Amino acid sequence: MKRRSIFKGLLATLAFTAVGSVWAEGPEIGPISPAQAPSTGPGQVEVLEFFSYGCPHCANLDPFLRKWEQSLKKDVVVKRVPVSFGRPSWAALGRIYTTLDAMRLADKFGPQVFEAVQRSRVRLDDEKARNEWLAKVGIDVKTFNDTWRSFGVDTTTRRYEQLAVAYKIESVPTLTVQGRTRVTGEGPDAIKAVDDLIAKARSGK
Repeated sequence: MKRRSIFKGLLATLAFTAVGSVWAEGPEIGPISPAQAPSTGPGQVEVLEFFSYGCPHCANLDPFLRKWEQSLKKDVVVKRVPVSFGRPSWAALGRIYTTLDAMRLADKFGPQVFEAVQRSRVRLDDEKARNEWLAKVGIDVKTFNDTWRSFGVDTTTRRYEQLAVAYKIESVPTLTVQGRTRVTGEGPDAIKAVDDLIAKARSGK
């Protein structure tokens, strides 16, 4: 049993190192096939971020992404899409984003959710722990839970899961540009790659 545990630990470490080494060399860039139609209007460029609060790489990317968003021109529309990959805990974390977004609080509290999940190890997928955290950070617990259970959040949650399937998302964080190209990675190199793709989308390439 001990040998198996050690072996599993080594495999996990190697897998993490392999992912990290790929992103250290630069983000992975590839086409989306088939291409997806963006939901933005004419003259706009849509950027989707597929992410999870349960993903440490997404937490690493988040501050770069938020700073970058402040510098964007008005023709670029950035939208976040939570994914679960079938994990119940990630599904709950995704629903937290969808609920906060419906309450117009996702931008304000998103960094705090990452902090709670990734650094403080708060089990926000557990309702009791989540309610305690909501009260602590100043979010009305009843309003949050009413919104969490709403038809609108149910519908949006299903739509996000369908988007992840349509875009064939296999890992996070993944950024997509205009439904044509995906960038998988974290940090400023991933943002730079997205900037280049936005420029190409503007030029019609």
